[in-house]
Amino acid sequence: MSNRLAESTSPYLRQHAGNPVEWWEWGADAFAEAARRDVPVLLSVGYAACHWCHVMAHESFEDAGTAAQLNAGFVCIKVDREERPDIDAIYMNATVTMTGQGGWPMTCFLTADGAPFYCGTYYPLTPRGGQPSFRQVLTAITEVWTQRRGEVDDVGARVGKHLSDNAAPLPVAGPGIDDALLEAAVTAILADEDLTAGGFGGAPKFPPSALLEGLLRHSERSTPAARDAAARTCEAMARGGIYDQLGGGFARYAVDNAWVVPHFEKMLYDNAQLLRAYAHLARTTGDALAQRVTEETVEFLERDLRVGGGYASSLDADADGVEGSTYVWTPEQLTEILGDDDGAWAAETFTVTSGGTFEHGTSTLQLLCDPDDLGRWARVRARLLDVRAARPQPTRDDKVVTAWNAMTATALAEAGAGLGRADWVESAVWCVSMLWDNHIRDGRLHRASLGGVTGDPLGALDDHAALCVALFTLHQVTGDIVWRDRGAALLDRVSDLFGDPDAVGSWFDSSESGLIVRPRDAVDGATPAGASLLAEALLLGSLLAEDAAAARYSELLDATLSRAAILLAKLPRSAGHWLAVAEAVHNGPLQVVVAQTPDSTGELAVAARRLAPGGAIVLAGERDSSPLLAGRGPVDGTDAAYVCRGTVCGLPVTTAAALAGQLTG
Repeated sequence: MSNRLAESTSPYLRQHAGNPVEWWEWGADAFAEAARRDVPVLLSVGYAACHWCHVMAHESFEDAGTAAQLNAGFVCIKVDREERPDIDAIYMNATVTMTGQGGWPMTCFLTADGAPFYCGTYYPLTPRGGQPSFRQVLTAITEVWTQRRGEVDDVGARVGKHLSDNAAPLPVAGPGIDDALLEAAVTAILADEDLTAGGFGGAPKFPPSALLEGLLRHSERSTPAARDAAARTCEAMARGGIYDQLGGGFARYAVDNAWVVPHFEKMLYDNAQLLRAYAHLARTTGDALAQRVTEETVEFLERDLRVGGGYASSLDADADGVEGSTYVWTPEQLTEILGDDDGAWAAETFTVTSGGTFEHGTSTLQLLCDPDDLGRWARVRARLLDVRAARPQPTRDDKVVTAWNAMTATALAEAGAGLGRADWVESAVWCVSMLWDNHIRDGRLHRASLGGVTGDPLGALDDHAALCVALFTLHQVTGDIVWRDRGAALLDRVSDLFGDPDAVGSWFDSSESGLIVRPRDAVDGATPAGASLLAEALLLGSLLAEDAAAARYSELLDATLSRAAILLAKLPRSAGHWLAVAEAVHNGPLQVVVAQTPDSTGELAVAARRLAPGGAIVLAGERDSSPLLAGRGPVDGTDAAYVCRGTVCGLPVTTAAALAGQLTG
């Protein structure tokens, strides 16, 4: 029977539609087929921008001999980890348990009831460096399956128990999240800072995307050193090769300690989180580099990732099968394109050396200091970008993922409101409107779409929570009550879909049944945990919704944060978004409400959005247009700002200077 992936809504699965492997999508039919044939399941998990996924596909899945062995002895299931994060989480946990490490492509062998009994990642076509070939692994698995089935069942049972134990709720321990815990968490994070190269920890070095926002919020409430660390990291990344000095946007990570050589794939979720942090830094410090990176990152999103239904998921690391080839340069190429003078100047400015900083004598572009001639720099940059556009380009994964688009919309809305860019706010409104119109089908939120066609996988916890945050954020920056009402309606569904009735404040990541275990992981990773995003949604809902709903959200927020205390105590670098939410809570939470006259110029609202610390609620509108504006109106015919920390409110003020005094007092 032929491959079944051609009609998938996942570009990654479609990449494998021409394989001679008889792939199935994840589903009951595939497992029923494995039971009928009495063969194991091969589960292969990856994503469209994954370099080694492409390598294994070319070596093995496109190879007729390997495909024949797979088709004869296995039912083969291909999964896009970005479309099914629940499946990825379960079997990545199993892979790490069995091998001590994980990654993609992920290669797991399962029984017909989904129990993993052997897991790994990339396997080469031929034996290499002590690693068996993929076909040798297949032969060994078939031998064990047919001759030692008891071992298979035993391993599957033991791993299944481990997965179940690992999905237990976090305990409620100690006094919860208090000032002492937050100070200790930030102190531990700052102790890991690389004071030479910026960032935290060593190579490979990942952008601490969620952590940056948490540190900035902490600095506004407590420790200025946290902002200094965040600013150093932001500058180091922005000047390094991990940042696209010509086209804007950040790569997934740097393979070295100094941010010089990136793994060239660009992910929407990284750029969404970093946009939020850089815009926050630009707004509150006036830093010119942060402002420029904010603008260029938005340009990258609009130029390279905007598609019909939202923002695309990623750009591949490879172009024509060569990693990074779109982005690297030699001094000779610069001279040929720009002439002798500009070519030499560009090589010095962008640290393009004769020996190269990447492979085969090529260099990534860095901008280690500001150019001495900004006009020349802009002209050279534009010319190189034009030339680069004629090179082979990385493939784009056009899949629109709800959570990542919602995070992008939140960042665009906050950046636009805080930096006075109405066009960015318009992009945020467009993005959320696309999600609301396209991703809700039969009353259920779905994970992703492709070309306007909604995929079958349902939205995970992070999809629901991130969209709630985006909806509540749009309500703040536009004043339109419809966004708040939609956010509250969606948030009301989360408890039924993801809540654990036996552990209030703990949340499952998936609403799906039929999995061997229901995944639940509150640790922030490359993207914030679904539970920490939900905490942010609950915080916003508790301040913006009608009274009865607000009280319910507040209780759930307290219960949720009480379980996150252990993460901030023991794994603070892996709890960056938890830190951001907790800092917003412990800063009041702060609410700035601007009551406007019918003919308001909006100047006081603009000042409020510029001056307010991260995580603050900032809402502007006429009297009684929102619960926070109930009974609050202008003063003497002039717009008035009301500042509250928790339940304690100051007197209304009518000038930006007076508002700044209340916010810093």
